[in-house]
Amino acid sequence: MPYGDLAGAASVVVDGAPAPGTVLCLSHWPGVGSPPEFAADLSADMAFRYLVAFDRHGAARAASNNHFDQDGLVRLFALVAPAEALTRRAELTEVARAGDFAVTSSRTAARVSMVLSAYADPERSPFAPLPAAYDDLTAMLYGELLGRLPELCDRPARSRELWAEEDAAWSASEAAVASGTVTITEVPDVDLAIVEVPEGVPDLGGHRFAGQWVSGLHPLAVNNATARGALLTLRGNRYELSYRYESWVQFTSRAVRPRVDLAPLAERLNAEETAVGGTAQWVAQPVSALTPTLAPTGGDASVLSPATVAARVTAHLRAAPPAWDPFAITR
Repeated sequence: MPYGDLAGAASVVVDGAPAPGTVLCLSHWPGVGSPPEFAADLSADMAFRYLVAFDRHGAARAASNNHFDQDGLVRLFALVAPAEALTRRAELTEVARAGDFAVTSSRTAARVSMVLSAYADPERSPFAPLPAAYDDLTAMLYGELLGRLPELCDRPARSRELWAEEDAAWSASEAAVASGTVTITEVPDVDLAIVEVPEGVPDLGGHRFAGQWVSGLHPLAVNNATARGALLTLRGNRYELSYRYESWVQFTSRAVRPRVDLAPLAERLNAEETAVGGTAQWVAQPVSALTPTLAPTGGDASVLSPATVAARVTAHLRAAPPAWDPFAITR
């Protein structure tokens, strides 16, 4: 049932936040009070674990979610079509992992994730024009794609036009990493990976979540190559520091170093830019953002050297206090 239509009805909400009347929430989001015995990195895994117990939803007959993405689609599918979902559990879990964390061991699952993101993209969706209101868009996408998910997983070649171009971009980024053209240096004590990208490497990007696109290397190529939670990308004199989504959710399979506030680092970098005649303006997104970044606005070039930026980032991550703990958030 669409989230906006629940109207206080007894419901099970997956992935997002509970609504009035929700009797069970299966979500890795911080602060939603999901039962700890079903905790998992992905909300999809939480839904599959719940199918074994299936004893907490009481009179609820409605399942819903307040946003559309790959993880949400898989977990809703698990609840409304459990028999079909369980036969595809491993592959569906990889679809959810590719969508949420840009990590997967399955090429097929990655392609399905690409297809689902394309359906949610106003520029590429076969459903275009998409509804303007997000609640209407979410309801439409779940209504259309819950029934199509088995076909998308079982016969991905039929959706080739929606994944082929991005799949090629992923392959190009993978090749650049594997050949050593792109180097990844890890700084384990601050959970940082420094990704050095020569200017000539294609800047083709890739999808994140559903309907979103990021520039640079394909996220799957980077995140499959390193588990570090903070990524500093150096491309000539253009820089970006970003936190991965794993540090926003209640991630359970391994310890994730807490995020620190990047705003004080932006202030320091801006001061250093000005002192040497630079004009780039560094801006830090809030630590509460899903995947917050620190970078000069508009992708502007900095006059600071890569070594200086890497040193400032490493020092800040080492000294700054934790500023986001998903296990301590309350709503």
